[in-house]
Amino acid sequence: MAYAGDWCLIESDPGVFTELIKRFNVRGIQVEEVWSLDAQTLEELKHVFQAWQPVYGLIFLFKWQGNNDSSGAHPDADLSIDDSVVNNACATQAILSILLNCPSIDLGPDLQEFKEFTREFNPYDKGLAMTNSEILRSVHNSFSRSDPFIMDSSESSSSEKEDIFHFISYVPIHGALYELDGLSNGPVNLGPCTDDDWLEKVRPVIQERMARYASAEIRFNLLALIKNREDVYKMRLETDISFEEREELLHKIELENIKFKRYERENSLRKHNFIPFIYNIIRILAERGELDARIEHAKKEMTKRKKERAEKKKNAEASGSKN
Repeated sequence: MAYAGDWCLIESDPGVFTELIKRFNVRGIQVEEVWSLDAQTLEELKHVFQAWQPVYGLIFLFKWQGNNDSSGAHPDADLSIDDSVVNNACATQAILSILLNCPSIDLGPDLQEFKEFTREFNPYDKGLAMTNSEILRSVHNSFSRSDPFIMDSSESSSSEKEDIFHFISYVPIHGALYELDGLSNGPVNLGPCTDDDWLEKVRPVIQERMARYASAEIRFNLLALIKNREDVYKMRLETDISFEEREELLHKIELENIKFKRYERENSLRKHNFIPFIYNIIRILAERGELDARIEHAKKEMTKRKKERAEKKKNAEASGSKN
């Protein structure tokens, strides 16, 4: 694929994915991390503060293990796809697999145009169109983490093979649950479902996949694309509710705003290279002859803090034993 090597690695983080979707000009969607697959957690994901909330799809991240993993689980898997696509573009591909298959989502002009353009393409050509899309690639690459230790592109390649993590999507489409994997020649139909029960249907599928790697791998991540919670809360505010519920909803809206501001700050810090700033501070202190004194001060402060923590722990243990 022509531009496959130009896709950077991005972090599997709800703040990153939420802002990435926003930069695609898609509104009303956010991404939340799913910490557990138990029934209560999945139910809470669908119902937020007495209101029903659409869960559009799930994105599952796992360590790709070649023929022994997901791609080998289905006969239509195609392992000839370039590794750089698996390694880099699959995060955005997993997001698009959900966005483009949910008619209730307002895609915005860019993704709507891409969807119309690729409507009659086969799965391989759709993937090719995605990896060659300037808009999709530029938005994806805007989340590249700064690596201060890579001086030029030739230094980024290594003879040592790094772990490759792969993203796949699960989404209900026209009454059936589908697994959408960029390594496969096409979607995999996992059976019938409804909008209300598809999360229960997908739970054993993901659990079985995790169990397959349990002896050698514990690094998994599960993210859910959901309707923007602030929008859900505001819709609830327009209904006939009690004063107490109204106050609670306003509080939850405030918490969502705080969370999104945190996302914005974290994403900004991810992209910033602090090494030159730190280097110059150290250099200036050394030139002034102040570096050794600062190091000694820092050592003393660290020793003091360790001692304080040890004393707090000792006092807490003593208080617990008395009780």
